[in-house]
Amino acid sequence: MTLTCGVDVGGTKIAAGVVDSEGTILEQARVESPATDAEAIEDAIAGLVLDLRTRHEITAVGVGAAGYVDKARAVVMFAPNIAWRDVPLKAELEQRVELPVVVENDANAAAWGEFVFGAGHDVDDLMLVTVGTGIGGGIVLDGQLHRGAFGAGAEIGHLRVVPDGVRCGCGNRGCFEQYASGSALVRDARAAAVEGSLAARDLLARAGGDALAITGPLITEAARAGDPFAVASLAELGRWLGEGIASLATVLDPAVVVVGGGVSEAGELLLGPIRTAFMAELPARGHRPTLEIRRARLGNRAGLIGAADLARR
Repeated sequence: MTLTCGVDVGGTKIAAGVVDSEGTILEQARVESPATDAEAIEDAIAGLVLDLRTRHEITAVGVGAAGYVDKARAVVMFAPNIAWRDVPLKAELEQRVELPVVVENDANAAAWGEFVFGAGHDVDDLMLVTVGTGIGGGIVLDGQLHRGAFGAGAEIGHLRVVPDGVRCGCGNRGCFEQYASGSALVRDARAAAVEGSLAARDLLARAGGDALAITGPLITEAARAGDPFAVASLAELGRWLGEGIASLATVLDPAVVVVGGGVSEAGELLLGPIRTAFMAELPARGHRPTLEIRRARLGNRAGLIGAADLARR
């Protein structure tokens, strides 16, 4: 059985795992991410791979990187939360670990993982929407990962949806992720609490009276307990997502949209409003086949598993 190593590199942690051809993780390890030091990140990746290699016969390494990766899957051109600018990561890691290395955008890798082993295993066309701190995207068309002419496709979080809207970390205003992400969910809930909204009173009490202690998981917890403000907050987030997915579906026409990321842990409290808004905004609804909106199956393992499988291929 061929074994490969998948590595998921984020701004806070780096996870690596040995993955077999069925998408099963045989062993996993992680370290904190030294996000501000490019060389230290490479040291950490190499250290994890070399350690796992002492116990497993690894044939290749796939790295899912939170940034823009070039068409050759070799250079990280830009990473917003990691100190990578035009870094030839493939060549540098291959020299360190003495194995073939493939570098891919982390959301693309996650989309591939869900396509092969997860929620999209039964279709040929899939779009992954990851809802976390920001919004990530990955697209599979006709069974192939769609990366664009320069490798920087599927950055759906930076579609401009509100002219002159909220400033985004990318430098533009009004990006999709400023209204439809976990950060937006928390920002708006905290603002309501600070402004003294009676609707947010119970949520603020759950946070110990500290608006800054309001988090995405806390909102989900409150919504599951029936808190009307928390339920409405997730529904508003779902509305934004559903409307955005309807617009994306008019261009891509996937069979399935998979919703992943940390906020997807809210389950139907989020997916229900997404589906409702999607159907309300989809052009020619009632006169065309309708895609399915599914929750991701692989969770936070999708990027690692997908990267490992891309390395195998």
